[in-house]
Amino acid sequence: MSAKFIHDNFLLENKFAEELYHNYAKNQPIIDYHNHLPPQQIADNKIFNNITNVWINGDHYKWRAMRTLGVNENFITGGASDKDKFMSWAKTVPYTMRNPLYHWTHLELARYFDIYDLLNENSAEKIYEETKEKLNTEAYSCQNLLHKVNVELVCTTEDPIDNLEHHKKIAKSDLTVKVSTAFRPDKAILINEPGYNSYIDSLGHAADTSINSYQDLCDALKSRIAYFNKNGCKLCDHGLNEIYFENFTESEIKSIFEKKRNNQQVSNEEALKFQSALLLFLAETYHEFGWVQQFHLGALRNNNARMLRVLGPDTGWDSIGDYSQAAKLSAFLNALDSKNKLTKTILYNLNPADNEVMATMIGNFNDGSVKGKVQYGSGWWFLDQKDGMTKQLNALSNMGLISCFIGMLTDSRSFLSFPRHEYFRRILCNLLGDEIKRGELPNDIEWIGKMVSNISYNNAKEYFKF
Repeated sequence: MSAKFIHDNFLLENKFAEELYHNYAKNQPIIDYHNHLPPQQIADNKIFNNITNVWINGDHYKWRAMRTLGVNENFITGGASDKDKFMSWAKTVPYTMRNPLYHWTHLELARYFDIYDLLNENSAEKIYEETKEKLNTEAYSCQNLLHKVNVELVCTTEDPIDNLEHHKKIAKSDLTVKVSTAFRPDKAILINEPGYNSYIDSLGHAADTSINSYQDLCDALKSRIAYFNKNGCKLCDHGLNEIYFENFTESEIKSIFEKKRNNQQVSNEEALKFQSALLLFLAETYHEFGWVQQFHLGALRNNNARMLRVLGPDTGWDSIGDYSQAAKLSAFLNALDSKNKLTKTILYNLNPADNEVMATMIGNFNDGSVKGKVQYGSGWWFLDQKDGMTKQLNALSNMGLISCFIGMLTDSRSFLSFPRHEYFRRILCNLLGDEIKRGELPNDIEWIGKMVSNISYNNAKEYFKF
């Protein structure tokens, strides 16, 4: 094949798109405000001994594709050698055409390793050995992988019981990339999940207290929020099916929590009331600390009970849920706004049917106090692809102000995932460039270029204020 698949103008279909990308987007630093990178690996500046360890292990996107092709689990999460797992992935890649994995795979090989060959069974051996040789050097350590793609900030995701020791170590190091965290307290909210009481005991230990009452729980969570805040945390994240908003009384919530701590059964109705109360408490506390709150809504998780027992959660058995989002979300945001306790908020949907719901919901609570106070978040998870991003951008443009958008994030566990920012920026520039070409936008490259720079970087920089 003579021409490179990944080239300078990949996904850019006209001169306007090219100019917007190369002059206004390409060189902007990356603010990745939500991901699941392991902070210990950053703190230890880990060196990966081969590409499987940094690229395939932990990546349930790739695992799902391999399973669909009929690859045995032994070559995915099982005991096969790292090289055999890579070979299985290489065999899978040609079959991923039109899935974003095909684009991501080749962008990542190009940006990190200067490899422009298509990955397949024929090229696999050469690529495995070439990447292994590079990865076994200091130039490809975790921290240098971040430097390679111009990352300015990464924000990992931690449970309230985390002592943040790795973030503290990073803060004392000479790493110029800022590494922060997001507070993820869902285990404290979901009262009917298995192991809840054991988790609450662990939370009490982390907060240096005993949690026997609902007030104790609130005090412990606020203590952990203060601890995270002291260590540089500026935002939280919730991964929920839907926002909870049921009517409740304080006495009901106290009684429900007491029942749970006494190992008594909590009904579904009681659980929803409890979850509503605690989520409101947390949201008001985030406002008190000036944090940004994020809500990732709509995943139907752990569908395959057999494989959940074998491999645990976050291993590729989740899908889009069809929960009703609008009414409860509106009531929740309104309750906070009515008390003037609605902090900066980012809403993400997983069901594309909710695109316009989210795009219009944010306008109900953008009160002029902060530019883009309530944000419609970028295409998430199954929507993190060309079509999903384009639809999100269009919905936000049609019903809000795309110019105030804070842009892309990786939501990834992989240190090789940051070209997703490039992917997003190319899609954005091509969308705008096409409309300039068709006369739907003026040929004002300077102004539209400024908007592209803001969406790529400046808006997030201003919004999060790290």
